[in-house]
Amino acid sequence: MAEFLLELFSEEIPARMQARAGEDLARLLTEKFAAAGLKTDAPLAHTGPRRLCVVFADLAERTEAVREEKKGPRVGAPEKAVEGFLRSAGLTSLDQCETHSDAKGEFYVAIVEKPGRDTRALLGEIVPAVCDAMPWPKSMRSGARSERWVRPLKRIVCLFGGAVAPVEWAGITAGDQTEGHRVHGPGPFTVTDFASYKSALETQGHVRIDRAERRALIAERAHALCAEAGLELVEDEALLDEVSGLAEWPVPLLGEFDPAFLDVPPEVIQLTMAKNQKYFAVRDPKTGNLAPRFVAIADLEPSDGGAASAKGYARVLSARLSDARFFWDEDRARSLDSRVEDLASVVFHRKLGSVKDKAQRVSALARELAPLCGADPELAARAGLLAKADLTTAMVQEFTDLQGVMGAYYARESGEAPEVANAIRDHYKPLGPGDAVPTEAVTAAVALADKLDTLVAFWGIDEKPTGSKDPYALRRAALGVIRLALDNSVRLSLGLPLRDHFIRRAREVGDAHAEELIDALATLPSGALSREQFEDATDRITFENLFDGRDFSIWESSVTNAHDLLAFFADRLKVVLREEGVRHDLIDAVFALGEDDLVAIVARVKALQSFLATPEGENLLTGARRAMNIVEAEEKKTGAETAAFDPSLLTAPEEKALAAALDDAGPKAKAAVEAEDYAGAMAAIAPLRPAIDSFFDKVTVNDPDPKLRANRLLLLRRIRDALGAVADFSKIGG
Repeated sequence: MAEFLLELFSEEIPARMQARAGEDLARLLTEKFAAAGLKTDAPLAHTGPRRLCVVFADLAERTEAVREEKKGPRVGAPEKAVEGFLRSAGLTSLDQCETHSDAKGEFYVAIVEKPGRDTRALLGEIVPAVCDAMPWPKSMRSGARSERWVRPLKRIVCLFGGAVAPVEWAGITAGDQTEGHRVHGPGPFTVTDFASYKSALETQGHVRIDRAERRALIAERAHALCAEAGLELVEDEALLDEVSGLAEWPVPLLGEFDPAFLDVPPEVIQLTMAKNQKYFAVRDPKTGNLAPRFVAIADLEPSDGGAASAKGYARVLSARLSDARFFWDEDRARSLDSRVEDLASVVFHRKLGSVKDKAQRVSALARELAPLCGADPELAARAGLLAKADLTTAMVQEFTDLQGVMGAYYARESGEAPEVANAIRDHYKPLGPGDAVPTEAVTAAVALADKLDTLVAFWGIDEKPTGSKDPYALRRAALGVIRLALDNSVRLSLGLPLRDHFIRRAREVGDAHAEELIDALATLPSGALSREQFEDATDRITFENLFDGRDFSIWESSVTNAHDLLAFFADRLKVVLREEGVRHDLIDAVFALGEDDLVAIVARVKALQSFLATPEGENLLTGARRAMNIVEAEEKKTGAETAAFDPSLLTAPEEKALAAALDDAGPKAKAAVEAEDYAGAMAAIAPLRPAIDSFFDKVTVNDPDPKLRANRLLLLRRIRDALGAVADFSKIGG
C-alpha cells in the first residue's frame, strides 16, 4: 500500500462549485479504483479557489491476479460457434481450453488468467478518465484542446508512493510541483507526498488548503475584530461558506461607510454587502441596529495593516449603497396600492394569467380563510391583494431576495395597517424546514391562501412534480400549508379551496346558471370533488356552457385531479411527521377515510399509533386484518353481499358476543371521533379484541349452511365498518 496524491491546479474556481467538485473527484477516483480491483482507504479531499486536491493514504500497489472460467459450446458444436467462443475469450485454439462435463454432456471451458497490473501504469488511464467525467455545472475548453475543465488548467500533481505517476491530460503532463499564493509565495514548490505538499503550501506558499480551517479562521478573526471595536458580527452562514472559497490566505478587515446610508432599510444594506461585495454586516450590540461598519475578507496580508484596503472597500460599497438609496427613494414615490395594476403585465403562468390575477385569487381566498385563523377578513383580503405588488419595484428587481420584505416597508410608507405590512413581509414563509412559521393571524391566512392557490392552480393545469423535478416548488408549498395549519391549529378542510375555486369561477363567468351552481356548490361537503358529483348537485348543468370553451379544460382538470392533490398532501405530511417517528401507513389509513383536516388527521394518527403500540391494539389489528382478508377474498369471488345482517341467525355464543361487542363499540367509536376524542375512540374499539379472538377460535365462518355462512361474513364486515370510524385498518401494515 502506498500514498496517492492528486492536485488539479487551475484558474479561479467559482466558490459555489468547490465543495461539490472535491466530493465528485474523490467519488469518481474511488469508483475507478474499485472497478480496477484496487484496494484503498477512504479519500480526503481539499478544495480552494485554484485547486482540487485528493489524497488516499493507502492505495494498493498492484491489482490482484484474476482467473476466470468462461463456459463455451458443447463438444462437437458447429465450427462457427466454436470460432465465436474462442474469439470472445481471446484464444486461438481449443488446445487452450479445458473440457468439463455436466448432466447434458461435455462442453468447452476457456481459462482466462489476467495477471495483476501495476497501479502506477493504471493511474495513466484512471486519472484522465476521471477528469473527463467530472460533472461541472459549467465548464470550458482551453485553446484548441477538446478537454473541458471549469477554468483553464495549469498544473497537475500526481504522486504515487512518492514518485510521479505517468499521467497526461489536456496537454499537461503530471509532475511534482505546485504553486502557492499569487503574491506571498507563488513558488513553484517541489513536493514528494501529502505532508510535504501541505507544509510547503502553508509555510512557504501562504495557502491554507483545508476549507474548514479557512472557514473557522474567518469566523474567529471577524468576530474578534468586531469585539475589539465594541461591535458584533451579523451572522451569515451562506456568506461565510462563500468567502471560504474566495481566499487562499483569508485576512478579515474592518471597514467603515458613511452613516448617512443607515436610513436605507437594514435588509437592503446587508444584502448589498453580501451579494455585491461579499462583506459581512456589523451590528451595534447596545441598540441592536446596524452600525456603519463592515468586515471584508482580503486574500493577502496588507503591508499597512489593511487601512488602504479598507478605504478601497468602502469606496466600492458606497457606490453600491448609493444605487440602493436611489431605488429606495424612487420606489417610495408611488403607493404600494398603485402598483397592483402593474402586476397585470407580469405573467404568473401562461395558462394561469398574470400575477394580478393571482393576487386577486389570493385576496379572495385569504378573506375566506381569515375566520379559521382568527384574522380580520378585510385585513387578510387587503394583504393578499398587496402581497405581490413589490415585484414591480426597482429594489426587488435588483434584489429578488427582498420580495415581501420591501413590500412591508412600502406598505408602512403607504399607511397600511401593521397587520397588512407584516403579512406582506412573511407570506412566503415557511421557505424550508428550518424557516420559522408565521403565527400572526392575518399573516397565516395570507400565507395559506398564497400556497393553496398555487397548488390548486398548477394541479388544475396538470403541472405536477415528477420525480426529482419540481420547477414551481409545489412540494415546498404543500409542506408550507401543512406546517402553517399544524403550528397555528388552523382547522382547514383541504377540499374547500378546490370547491371555492369553482364558485369564484362561476361568478367570473356570470352565466345565467351561475347563481344556481354557486348555491349547489356551497352545500357540498369538501370531499365531494368529482365532476359527476358537481353535475348531480346542479341538476346536470352543462359545465362546458357554464365555464365556456376556452377555460373549461383547466377547471375540469382541477376536478379530476383533486383527489390526486389530496394524496400529494398525504405524502408531504409523511415527510413532516417522519422526524416524530409517525408511521406512514397510519397516515394513509386516516386519509383513506376522506378526512382532509390536517390538525384532526395528525391528532387521530398519533392516537392510533399510541393504541397500536399496546398489546390490545396489536392483537386487535391482527384479528381485524384476518377478518378483512376473509371478507375481501369473498367479495372478489362473489361480489359484495347485498343482504342485511340478521341477528336471529346467530347460533354460537362467540358470534353473539361479537355482535353485542360491535353493537356497543361501533356507535361509541363514531361518537368519540365526531367529538374529536381520538383516545376515546381507541378505547371504544379496544374491547373488540377478545370477542374477535374467541370468534375465530370457536366459530367456522365457512359453514355448510349458506345462510349461516353469508351472515357470518356480514358479521365480519361489521368489524371492518366499526373500525372504519377510526381508520382504514386494511392500510395498516403488520
